[in-house]
Amino acid sequence: MALGEFDLIEKYFRPPVQRAALGGGDDCALLVPTPGMQLAVSTDLLVEGRHFLSTVAPDRLGHKALAVNLSDLAACGAEPLAFTLALSLPRAEASFLAPFASGLLALAEQHEIELVGGDTTAGPLTIGITVIGEVPEGLALLRSGAAPGDELWVSGCLGDARLALEVFRGHAELPGDAFSAVREAMERPQPRVALGQALRGVASAAIDLSDGLLGDLGHIRRRSGVGATVWLDALPRSAALAAQPLALQRECLLAGGDDYELLFTAPAGAADAVRAAGLASGTPVTRIGRIEPAALGMKVFAEAHGRDPLDLSAFAGFDHFKS
Repeated sequence: MALGEFDLIEKYFRPPVQRAALGGGDDCALLVPTPGMQLAVSTDLLVEGRHFLSTVAPDRLGHKALAVNLSDLAACGAEPLAFTLALSLPRAEASFLAPFASGLLALAEQHEIELVGGDTTAGPLTIGITVIGEVPEGLALLRSGAAPGDELWVSGCLGDARLALEVFRGHAELPGDAFSAVREAMERPQPRVALGQALRGVASAAIDLSDGLLGDLGHIRRRSGVGATVWLDALPRSAALAAQPLALQRECLLAGGDDYELLFTAPAGAADAVRAAGLASGTPVTRIGRIEPAALGMKVFAEAHGRDPLDLSAFAGFDHFKS
């Protein structure tokens, strides 16, 4: 049985708030910023067929919808506070809404971020979330702080989400357990919120990996006015990806997207502090290259001491209007 707009909001999307002064139900929510903190705000839109497959389970979709936004807060080094949800639905059915809300709110509870409002309407399945966090004034991680001589780091493993997509497309094959693992990476990414906060005062620049390593590194390069060198053999990958043909590995690692790991830079003398941040947050971190002067551009070598850079013309990051 289809629910009305206000019925479904009341039933699925009105959890009680504790940190906000006022949650959903009025024209605006009311938040109380902590003195000495800056607000960090980010919005992401997920459209069926563009950002997720129609076959994804609703609970996983709820998780991912919030996770990709929390990943933006992580890249800024911010602590999550609150979020809003705008939801367009072809049909308001409990069979979708109950597990979707469950996956969404379970991740919200894990990261202590409160749902404080939003909107619903009839239409194609589309999910818009705006997250609000806070970060100590002057300590936000930005894309613009990288400098020549900095080292380039990444969290976790890369490429599994893209490998799962290639299996769905029929371009790769994996045994059951391996496919389940890469599908988990694709459908239930884990935002690196604790690592982002641990890197405040350590990292010089950061971004979350949503559109592919080369594409997102390009954003840091442009905002910081620098070049970069990446060592392909240093890129962390799962056993499932390492077993694939080299051409597919490179595509998944360099241009795969949907990883939601943190790509960040830090001064060369900060390696011990970076590793300590990884340990404190329970997140693996790997050094994958270095920042260069802008004139050297972007280069990827098969190994750290390689002389011949790879041809990067075939590796394009995701673009919502071109991909």
